[in-house]
Amino acid sequence: MKKNKNLRKLFKFYVVGVNLFVGVIGASQNVFATNDPLTIVNNLSDFIFGITRAVGMILTGFGIVQFGLSFKSHDASQRANGVLTILGGIIITCAKEILNLITAS
Repeated sequence: MKKNKNLRKLFKFYVVGVNLFVGVIGASQNVFATNDPLTIVNNLSDFIFGITRAVGMILTGFGIVQFGLSFKSHDASQRANGVLTILGGIIITCAKEILNLITAS
C-alpha cells in the first residue's frame, strides 16, 4: 500500500513537472502569419517541430523514470522498456536535426 502511495506521489510530481515544461515551451512558440506563403509554411513547420521536440523530451523523461523504478523492483523487462523509451525519446527530440542531415546530402 505504501509503495503505491509513493508511486502515485512520484507520478503526480512528474505530471506537474511535464505540464510546467510544456507550458514554458508552448509560451515561447509564436507563429505569425505574413503575406509570403513560404514564411507561413516555415512558421508552421517550426511550430510542429517544437511540439515534436516537447513530446520527445516527455518520452525521454518517462523512460528515465521507468528505468529508475526498474532497479527498485528488479524487473529486467521494465529496464529494457525504459532504455528503449529513452532512446526513442532522444530520436524524436532530434527529429528535425536528423531530417536536416538527411536532406542536406
